[in-house]
Amino acid sequence: MLWVAADNAASADSLLLRPSAAASEYLKTLGHAPVGPLAHYLAAEQNRSLFETWGMVQIAWSGFFFFFLLFFTRLGKLPLALALLMFLIAVGERVVSPGMEMVGRATDFAADPSQRLRLARDVLNFGYAMAEGAKWLLAAAVAGFLVWQRSSRSLDSRHQVDMVDKTDYRHIDR
Repeated sequence: MLWVAADNAASADSLLLRPSAAASEYLKTLGHAPVGPLAHYLAAEQNRSLFETWGMVQIAWSGFFFFFLLFFTRLGKLPLALALLMFLIAVGERVVSPGMEMVGRATDFAADPSQRLRLARDVLNFGYAMAEGAKWLLAAAVAGFLVWQRSSRSLDSRHQVDMVDKTDYRHIDR
């Protein structure tokens, strides 16, 4: 998601530096009106909308993943705790998102935002990036548990069937 946000900001610059023929004609009709801040604002609003949608998708997928691990696998408590932690991080990001939006909107049209606003924006963006990184690490750990889990069902199944034919197990109705 961070790559998409960076690409949207770069596309606003690209649009202004090398506009298409139709956009160039339209920009000429505007005269010397500064279009750059508006293009950056629109890219930032699109990023905010995408981050909100991505946050809801992450909550849904992490909840689904946790319940999948809980009911359809035989993994222990540690992978379940890691999946639950991923879910809680996704929910926590949704709690922080309105603050990120508020600070972002306060700096959108400011020519030189105050040091306090820049610091708040940078801290919130760094926290979001760290939370995303933590979710990726947790997902990799749970994936490792899923790949390298010991499945005793297929190895033990032959012994379970053979136990029925032994003489000690005559209590089974035939």
